[in-house]
Amino acid sequence: MSRLDCELEPKAAAGRRIEVITGGGGRRRWSEDEKARAIEASLAPDAVVSEIARRHGISPQQLFTWRREARRRSEASAEAPPFVPAVVETANGERASSLAAFSEPPTSHSHSIELDIDGTSVWIWRDADAAMVTSIIGALKGRK
Repeated sequence: MSRLDCELEPKAAAGRRIEVITGGGGRRRWSEDEKARAIEASLAPDAVVSEIARRHGISPQQLFTWRREARRRSEASAEAPPFVPAVVETANGERASSLAAFSEPPTSHSHSIELDIDGTSVWIWRDADAAMVTSIIGALKGRK
């Protein structure tokens, strides 16, 4: 007789765990907002990364990768100077459009003093405001 013979009454086996996987099984795309929420939660004091990853349905390694990428983007944006819009006012106080301000060639002034502070040149004209010159020189000396 074979060992594979069927029995009329099968033995009661101990409970076994069966995992049912649902869904497409492909790669999931995460929006930047979803990533930002998970990263922000993981940076909170006393946060446990594995718990936050489980809550968001990702692995802790994925969350650490997102944090590293966010840190690199932050460092790269800190290196680039921010864009600051300029408002040009005419002598009588009217605001001129930025295109009109650049259509006229710049007037050249002969400067009286030229300073070189840590590789940055500053030219000071004869009628320059003393308070502004002082604050610019102080800012240049203070930066490292």
